[in-house]
Amino acid sequence: MIENLQNLAIDSLVPHQGAMCLLHRVVDAGDDWLIAEAHIHSDNLYMLPEGVPSWLGIEYMAQTISALAGLRELKTQGEVKLGFLLGTRKYTVNQAFFPVGSVLRIKVEEVVLGENGLGAFDCEIESEGLVAKANLNVFQPSNPEEFLSRG
Repeated sequence: MIENLQNLAIDSLVPHQGAMCLLHRVVDAGDDWLIAEAHIHSDNLYMLPEGVPSWLGIEYMAQTISALAGLRELKTQGEVKLGFLLGTRKYTVNQAFFPVGSVLRIKVEEVVLGENGLGAFDCEIESEGLVAKANLNVFQPSNPEEFLSRG
């Protein structure tokens, strides 16, 4: 069992490295849900003069799903694996940009996860009046490298 989630390095859960990892820490987690935080800094890879475009919320949500999958692997001494975002339905957001200085609180909750690696998640982002919601569909093959080599 992992005792202190808040001290767990996010790159131990998500296969993204450096600036491509948009999350900063895990706040809390259960068996089928996870809450993460992301800090919007001026050096963000996707920064525009107005802030980070809020359509990138989909990627923040996808990486939070990846963190949940990574946490599950760590709990069973497995390896963190690549997964794929298949699509989203009903992405809604009430602001065009995530402003510099904001802290995004991203929550994902598993709706269904099949033995074949296909999953669906309810996701939301909150931050000082900002609300974004979506349903994301994902796929995590048992052997991502083999899956990718098939072309």
